[in-house]
Amino acid sequence: MLSQISLFDVMFIDIETAPQKENYDLLDDATKALWDKKAEIDFYAKKNNLNPAETYDRAGIYAEFGKIVCISVGLFFTENGELKFKLKSFYDEHEKQLLREFIDTLNNFCKSPKQLLCAHNGKEFDFPYIARRCLINGLEIPNVLNLAGKKPWEINHLDTMELWKFGDYKHYTSLSLLAHVFGIPTPKDDIDGSMVHQVYYQEKNVKRIADYCQKDVATTAQVLLKYMGKPLIEDNNIVYAQ
Repeated sequence: MLSQISLFDVMFIDIETAPQKENYDLLDDATKALWDKKAEIDFYAKKNNLNPAETYDRAGIYAEFGKIVCISVGLFFTENGELKFKLKSFYDEHEKQLLREFIDTLNNFCKSPKQLLCAHNGKEFDFPYIARRCLINGLEIPNVLNLAGKKPWEINHLDTMELWKFGDYKHYTSLSLLAHVFGIPTPKDDIDGSMVHQVYYQEKNVKRIADYCQKDVATTAQVLLKYMGKPLIEDNNIVYAQ
């Protein structure tokens, strides 16, 4: 399958999310009650014996209690005969606005059945999360993300984590681990996914989050190159958005 895919027909994406409010105490009573029920079955909360307030910083992983604070995308292109990779990020104080801008870009790209979306763990997280937040914000789900009524072969999604499973559905492998085993150079970061909540609400530095998100997109693209038996993109051929 991968041998039949053109790199130029793939849009790579990654999202960063945060809880809808900075802390548990800011929730209205109805949302608190619903979060309390969710926290009762949250594996991490149960394992670490945390109460709903203590585990609220995990609310960002749930589309019903979180929101998207950044979407980064990347595309391959050629320039002077060299393969390059260009990145762009969508972030805004208002989630609905960043979703609108992302949807416009996505719809302009995905105009034929051969064009694909690719993310690491995208089928379990990024793709459904975006679709759910579109509905919550009153936006039409882009066709490439709307799976209703589609046959499996009509779904234009690639997932670098799923491809690594080789049918082993209990196997989870992080993007950072794949980058390590494949020898993919990754920039040193002063932030990881667990810090997005703090950086978003306390530092109010969404640009820092976007920089981190773009690096994950670039790494995902490099992993796919490895799967396809192609050479990695040199660092100086990766064009990060400023």
